[in-house]
Amino acid sequence: MFVLFEEDGAFKAGTILAENDASLQVENTHGKRVKIKRANVLLNFREPSPADLLARAEAAAEALDTEFLWEVCGDDEFGFAEFAAEYHGHAPSAVEAATVLLRLHSAPIWFHRKGRGRFRKAPTEILQAALAGLEKKRQQALAIEEMRAELVEGRMPAAFAGMLPQILYRPDRNRIEVKALEAACVDTGLSAPRLLLKCGALASSFDYHFNRFLFEYFPEGLAFPDFEPPVVPADLPRADVAAFSIDDATTTEIDDAFSVTPRPGGGWRVGIHIAAPGLGCERGSTLDTIARRRLSTVYMPGNKITMLPDQMVQAYTLAEGRDCPAVSLYLDVTADLAILGQESRLEIVPIVANLRHHDIEPVFNDETVHEGVPDFPWKRELMLLWDLATVLEAGRGKPAANQNQVDHRFYVDWQTETADGPGYITIGKRLRGSPMDKLVAELMILANSTWGKLLDEAGVPGLYRVQSGGKVRMTTTAGPHEGLGVDCYAWSSSPLRRYVDLVNQWQIISVLQGRPPAFAPKSAELMAALRDFELTYAAYAEFQRQMERYWCVRWLRQHGAGPVDGIVLRDNVVRLEAVPLVFKVPSMPLQMPGSRVRLVVEGSDLLDVEVEARFQQILSEPDPEDYAEFEGP
Repeated sequence: MFVLFEEDGAFKAGTILAENDASLQVENTHGKRVKIKRANVLLNFREPSPADLLARAEAAAEALDTEFLWEVCGDDEFGFAEFAAEYHGHAPSAVEAATVLLRLHSAPIWFHRKGRGRFRKAPTEILQAALAGLEKKRQQALAIEEMRAELVEGRMPAAFAGMLPQILYRPDRNRIEVKALEAACVDTGLSAPRLLLKCGALASSFDYHFNRFLFEYFPEGLAFPDFEPPVVPADLPRADVAAFSIDDATTTEIDDAFSVTPRPGGGWRVGIHIAAPGLGCERGSTLDTIARRRLSTVYMPGNKITMLPDQMVQAYTLAEGRDCPAVSLYLDVTADLAILGQESRLEIVPIVANLRHHDIEPVFNDETVHEGVPDFPWKRELMLLWDLATVLEAGRGKPAANQNQVDHRFYVDWQTETADGPGYITIGKRLRGSPMDKLVAELMILANSTWGKLLDEAGVPGLYRVQSGGKVRMTTTAGPHEGLGVDCYAWSSSPLRRYVDLVNQWQIISVLQGRPPAFAPKSAELMAALRDFELTYAAYAEFQRQMERYWCVRWLRQHGAGPVDGIVLRDNVVRLEAVPLVFKVPSMPLQMPGSRVRLVVEGSDLLDVEVEARFQQILSEPDPEDYAEFEGP
C-alpha cells in the first residue's frame, strides 16, 4: 500500500511500512524512512509506484486548463478527490486524483486553500484583481528587461528622464527603474554612476558631484522664488568719506569697505563700513525666508550659490562708484595710533574704489611694507591701516594664526573643453598672513567684537562665537573668544553671505535706531537659526573641500602622466607640493614626516575622487629642527 502525503509544504509519496491510529511509518521515494501523521495523508493507492505517481501526475497537471477548472467547479468548498471524480465523470484513479490536486495547489490565485486537500474557488472580483496584479508584474518585468538591455548597450532609457537624481542619489529599490539599473550594473560590472556616465545620462563627473549636493541641500532647485524688490533707504545721512574695499577678483558680494579721513588737529577717523541688507529686508519677509532657508552662500571652485538673490546683492553690495547703505564703525585714532573713541552709525557711504588682490599685492606685501612701498593709489590709506592693524593685533595679544600657511586659489575656465568635460582648472598659491590679510582681518575682528559688546550692553541677544578650552561654539549670549583674545565676538561683517551676520545686523540696527529687536531675549527662533546655521555651514564647508579635491584630481589629469613631488605628512600619506591634494601611497617605504618625495601617478578616478601613485624616490629629508616643528593637516 502506498500513500500520497504533504510534508513541509510539498507533496510526497511513499510505501507504508507500519501504521497505527495516529501515524504511519513510510519509506519515501528516496529510500528514507519517515514518520508522518495520519492527518497529513491525502491519498491511499496501490498503483502505480510512488515515484511513478508523482512523475505522471506532475506531467498531466501541466495539461489541465486552470481557467476551465475554475469555471466548472462550484462556489462551495470542496475536496480534491471529489472534484477529480466530477471532472473525470468516474471514480478517479490515483494518478487522476493526484493530477487535480497538483493543479489546484499550483494555482493559489484561482483556488484558495481551505485545509489539507480542500479548496474553494476565488471570488470573481478577487480573481480579477489578482490577475491584474500578475499582468502588472509581467509588464514590469518586461519593462525592466528592456531598460536593462538599453543600459547595457550604453543608452539611457527614456523612463529615466526627470527622475535621474532620485535614481542615482536616493534610489527606491521598489521602482522598476532602479531594479533595471541594478541588473545592468551586475551585467556590466560597473557602479551606477559609471554606467550612467557611460550612457550619457551624466554630462560629466562634475555633474555627478554637484547634482548630488543640489539633490540633498537644494531639492527645489537653485531658482529663487518671487520676492518683493528691495527698497534702498533714501533718508540716511551721507558720509563725507571716500571708502574702498579689498577683495579677490571674483568677489561680487562685497560686504566690507574702509575709509581714512584726516581729523582736525591731527590723527585720523578710520571707518569700517559693512553693507546693510538688513535695512532692505525685514524679518519675516520673503527675502528673510530665502536667506533663512539657504543660511549661507555656498562656495566651490568655479562657481558659487548665493544666499540672497542677485537683485538684492546688487542693491546692497559695496560696488565702486555708488553710494551704498552701510552700518559704519568709526574709530578716532591719534597720530601714534591710539584709539580715542568710536561711534557706530547707519548711513550712506560713497564707495570710490574696489581694490583687488592681484592689483595691490605686487606693490603692497611683506617685502614692500618693511623695505619701502612704491607710490600707488591708496598707498597712504593702506599703510595707515596696516600700522593700525599691527597695533590692534598686539593689543589682542594673539598674533594671527597660520601666517605661513599657503592658500590655494582655484580658477575654472568653463569655456574650455577638456577630456573630462567643460572646465580648465588653474590652481595658484598665495601665502596667508600678507599685509592685506592682516589689515582686513584685524579690522573685522575689531568690528565684530565691538558690535558684540554693543548688543550685550543693550541687553539685545545676538549670535556669538565663543571659544574656551580650545573648543569653538555658537551661543546667543556674549562670551570670550580665547583664540582671538577678545571679550566677545559676534559675526556681523558678512551680511550678504551669512545668515548669522544678517541676524546680528538686524539686532545692531534695532539698537542704533532705538527700536525693539527682531529677536527678543530667549527667542526660540533665534536658537533654531543658530542650530540650523551650524549644521548647514559645516555641510557647505565640507562640500567645498570635496570639490577642491575633485578639481585637484582634474588638475593632475590635465597635466598628464609624469612625476609629481610631494611632502610626507605621516606614514604613507603625502600632500602634493603643486596642489593641495592629500592621498595615500601604499608602495612608499616609511619616511620621516616632512620628507620630500617624488611619485609617479598611475591612475585617478573622478567619481571616487582618488589617485593611485607609485613611489619613485626620496628628494630630501627634513632637518631635525624642521621635523620637530612639522605638523600635518
